[in-house]
Amino acid sequence: MLLDTASLYFRAFFGVPDSVKAPDGTPVNAVRGLMDFISRLVGEYDPTHLACCWDDDWRPQWRVDLIPSYKAHRVVQARPGSSPDVEEVPDPLETQIPIIISVLEAYGIPIVGHAEMEADDVIGTLATDAGMAVDIVTGDRDLFQLVDDETEVRVLYVARGVSKHERVDNAWVRTKYGVDAHQYADLATLRGDASDGLPGVAGVGDKTAATLLNRFHTVDAIVEAAGDPDSDMGPGPRGKIKAAADYLAVAPQVVAVRRDLDLGSPDLARPRTPVDHAAVVALDERWGLGSSAVRLVEAMSGSH
Repeated sequence: MLLDTASLYFRAFFGVPDSVKAPDGTPVNAVRGLMDFISRLVGEYDPTHLACCWDDDWRPQWRVDLIPSYKAHRVVQARPGSSPDVEEVPDPLETQIPIIISVLEAYGIPIVGHAEMEADDVIGTLATDAGMAVDIVTGDRDLFQLVDDETEVRVLYVARGVSKHERVDNAWVRTKYGVDAHQYADLATLRGDASDGLPGVAGVGDKTAATLLNRFHTVDAIVEAAGDPDSDMGPGPRGKIKAAADYLAVAPQVVAVRRDLDLGSPDLARPRTPVDHAAVVALDERWGLGSSAVRLVEAMSGSH
């Protein structure tokens, strides 16, 4: 089970009331919400292995170099003397991220990141090399590109909430988008994604993108057909694809999740008992984690 950690703690922060506070008044709604999400998912799916995949770099420069608008709308206006590329994170969530890291470390839940890479790229690499069935937990559609029935990689999609998550396999992707999962990155490239600052091809939405992909299969083949006067591409789509040539030359690299990172060999076996009991007790006392701490111990041990 690979967790898109930021996707989950953002969801926890906005979904759990901010009246959930530590004894000293610090908000811990994201901390407790994330702990409860992990408890629920581990309890339901009983994974043998578990990793909290981390955004060591939420907006890698190599992606921005290819498409400058990539996630640009999420960047906070730089304050004098600060790094310009700071993600806009609400202050009460910002203060909880170090607590989240301390909790995961105390329970022994591995955190896996990679310099200059997003959690998506870590997930892509781990899912591709897993050698076992993989459940990817995320609220992010980008990861549908990793779904693979043959190698048993699916997405547990939490956009409507962790308790109402959907199990995404190839049939699910095809029913919703009209393409196979391995074509999803190309669909996203053509359609664009405002939430990631990807402009897409002007005038091409999900339906046109799916029609083109079902006929020509890949973005490369679509671009080639647009440039071939003898291909059976209509004048409308042909003009739109040709007008977007510069974007289509770089966008696939930005949208594609990396699968080839050197992550070393982290031990991702799910810990059945906290690696640091004293730290779990101290964190519970300091931050008032209460029933969330108990539930997580029970879920990880399998005694839920």
